[in-house]
Amino acid sequence: MLLSGCSKDAQVGFLGTPDKNMTDQTSRIIDLWNGSWISALAVGALVWGLMIWCMIVYRRRKDDHRLPPQIRYNIPLEILYIVVPIMMVGALFIKTVPVQAAIIDNSAKPDLSINVVAKQWAWDFNYRDANTYEVGVQGELNGKPGVEKQLPTLYLPVDKRVQIILTSRDVIHSFWIPATLFKLDAIPGVENKYQMVPHVVGTFKGKCSELCGEYHSEMLFNVAVVSQSEFDQHMADLKAKGQVGELDSNLGRAKTPPGGAVPFNNGSDPVPSDSAAATQGTGS
Repeated sequence: MLLSGCSKDAQVGFLGTPDKNMTDQTSRIIDLWNGSWISALAVGALVWGLMIWCMIVYRRRKDDHRLPPQIRYNIPLEILYIVVPIMMVGALFIKTVPVQAAIIDNSAKPDLSINVVAKQWAWDFNYRDANTYEVGVQGELNGKPGVEKQLPTLYLPVDKRVQIILTSRDVIHSFWIPATLFKLDAIPGVENKYQMVPHVVGTFKGKCSELCGEYHSEMLFNVAVVSQSEFDQHMADLKAKGQVGELDSNLGRAKTPPGGAVPFNNGSDPVPSDSAAATQGTGS
């Protein structure tokens, strides 16, 4: 049972990131995580020590059949039981709030903005600054090699501040890149935003972490952190394919069963394909 909870992706601080400086916020999250565990283990060691000490010192002896002294109240101990937990929760609160505020701070001017559109069960990416988009199709987890190449890939330029704007077409999803140690919900009718600066070049895994339907486990994507020149080339490739404009988050449900994309709208009105539904600039 313990081994079933382990993952080979847990690399730094028993977390799923390959580098403490994966983003501008990753080290902050790791420090808070490790500090919380050290505090919890210290409290646990104290409690376990007191419990074991009481079990040894006050255990019943074989030749002692008397009822031990009964204590009805102990005001100092009861005050201690109340004050110490309040102090512990207060300390964790003081440490957590600044980290949380820094992570969700969107006041800085981003170098680029990417609208990630969640849908059952894949992802679309609108690169707003480049006026291009990419359509994601659900992967098919059949156990065969090469499946990950079919997954949609989000391209990010290294060392650039990226603003991720999350929207959803149907139900609540959750955008999660484990290597960044951060996730955020994509909610229909709501724009959730956060910023990050990726510092490590490479390809990383992404997934939906909110139970969103039958194929939730296959709502996967890749994240490619590349140089600025590679990012620009990818934007140029998308334009060459005619993927210019932006995919509207109001296209409705887009069911993408394994092997293809079959758009539909709650089983009633037909919905145009993703390519045809791409908006060509403002007002379209």
